[in-house]
Amino acid sequence: MTLRLVIGNKNYSSWSMRPWLAMRAAKIPFDEEVILLDDPTFKARVGALGSGKVPVLLDGDLAIWESLAILEYLAEKFPAAGLWPVEPVVRGKARAAAAEMHAGFVHLRRQLPMNMRRPVRQRELSPEAKMDVSRIETIWTDCHKNAGGPFLFGKFGAADAMFAPVVSRFHTYAVDVNATARSYMEAVMALPAWRDWLEGALAETAVLPEDEVDWPAVLRP
Repeated sequence: MTLRLVIGNKNYSSWSMRPWLAMRAAKIPFDEEVILLDDPTFKARVGALGSGKVPVLLDGDLAIWESLAILEYLAEKFPAAGLWPVEPVVRGKARAAAAEMHAGFVHLRRQLPMNMRRPVRQRELSPEAKMDVSRIETIWTDCHKNAGGPFLFGKFGAADAMFAPVVSRFHTYAVDVNATARSYMEAVMALPAWRDWLEGALAETAVLPEDEVDWPAVLRP
């Protein structure tokens, strides 16, 4: 039975992006179902599947929600996909980075909502958001030291999928980052799976006003 991934708008839903990219990059077959975040039936339809939030992975009668839980389930169901590093110490580090992304960086999320259709334009960051950026740079630089490849732990995996929406935010809002972070972002955005997601996001016409408000911005010359 083919897996089914229920997601929200590709332009806005950062949580939906994570397992979708992981599955496409790992060539795990699945059907997608998009339920727009402002659809009047959203709460009822998604609520019937679990927590009432997207994404939700459906495997027969089983429903798995929360992006990180979905990635863990996929890693166990498809071990050959290599979503986590094989070496236990490195795998532990990858899980720690993914968990920190799952639970943290609230100021960055609030100030730089994911909006892949937004023209690239810099936005002033609060001191708290700047601290989030600095911490993410540190994680990426540290993970990349011995990666042996363009991604955090060599090949694209679950940890990269968790940070993919941050790559989108940093790009959209022209966040200044170090050379290692910039190289990592370019590798993620060059993925065929990323381009497919972006194409879907650009094709959408739905607008969420709360994610379109353009706070005071500093325009690049």
